[in-house]
Amino acid sequence: MKKIITLLLLSFVISYSCETKKSEKDPLKVALASQDPAIKRVMDSLAAFEIQIIYTQIDRKEDSIILTDHTFQVNNDNYFYPASTVKFPIAVLALEKLNKIDSLDRNVKYYVEGDSIENTFSEDISKVFAVSDNHANNRLFEFQGQDSINTNLTNKGLSPVRISHRLGVHSSDLRTKPLILYLNDSTTYSSTSIYNREAKSLALNNIRKGQAYYKDDSLYREPFDFSFKNYYPVNTQHSVLKRVIFPELFDMDERFDISEEQRRFLLEAMNTLPRNAGYDPEEFYDGYCKFFIYGDTHDAIPEHIKIYNKVGFAYGTLTDCAYITDTKNDVEFMLTATILVNNDQIFNDDQYEYDEIGIPFLAALGREIYALELARNKK
Repeated sequence: MKKIITLLLLSFVISYSCETKKSEKDPLKVALASQDPAIKRVMDSLAAFEIQIIYTQIDRKEDSIILTDHTFQVNNDNYFYPASTVKFPIAVLALEKLNKIDSLDRNVKYYVEGDSIENTFSEDISKVFAVSDNHANNRLFEFQGQDSINTNLTNKGLSPVRISHRLGVHSSDLRTKPLILYLNDSTTYSSTSIYNREAKSLALNNIRKGQAYYKDDSLYREPFDFSFKNYYPVNTQHSVLKRVIFPELFDMDERFDISEEQRRFLLEAMNTLPRNAGYDPEEFYDGYCKFFIYGDTHDAIPEHIKIYNKVGFAYGTLTDCAYITDTKNDVEFMLTATILVNNDQIFNDDQYEYDEIGIPFLAALGREIYALELARNKK
């Protein structure tokens, strides 16, 4: 009997040792095993939150850059609403289109026909990242049209993806609105409307969510249907980020066709904090659109930490896609994550646990990964 017990104990120790070593090899699982309450409460009720995460370690060896991905529950077939994260590729492709038109650049002033707001492309792209401005995004949307956006992304190997609508407004118009562009101080040019194909219904897991939803102040007791909404999974988001941060790692036909000057401007826009873009720091604090690490605090982000990212939050879904660097401690990594927080299972009731659960989880996740990177850098 003693021999049997000894063998069982030995087997357990070996099994535990193997599992520990396996866990140590997956830093993302190590981060998610944190006892931080913000992470633990999500991991203890995992099915309710529909989280998907990609974490990329970055190693530089001489002239080489090595990217190592770690994923958790990532599945392109499991739908989540991407919200404002779609503004990232829309902004990049707007720069690409400008790059192909000799008479235009990002400092050209323009407005949408029928509107009185005049902006430059540079100003709109900056607003998209600094405070996630919907109107700025929609002007860039009118400049391109959804068919062009989808085709250009797919041609670069960025799929699956489907951009089908504007943000913050309910419009089923398949035509873009003409733009009035100032070619110089005295000459304007009016673009023509772009006709786009009607979006097809998405056939994905979890495309119908919850138990009820509000529409026009009426409650409908059936799942909310996202099948005609935008579709931009974490794999595609992460791939867009990689192409912007490390274009040299991709073949020419997979890169965005923007100049190095445009790319530097884009990176500056992605990193700019609201206070540095002229917004009230009390309302638009540093972590307002920087969920990872700083989303749950109003503290200022230190100068040596740069976060190049795009967040999205709507319909109870919070998403962040970021490249994070710490020049003081020689740390850099990429992180994309999404979480659904809708405890009552009702959509459009404005009762989402963004501040209670969603943002604290993403902030804590960012801190855990950052801590792992600090430790990894010291080895």
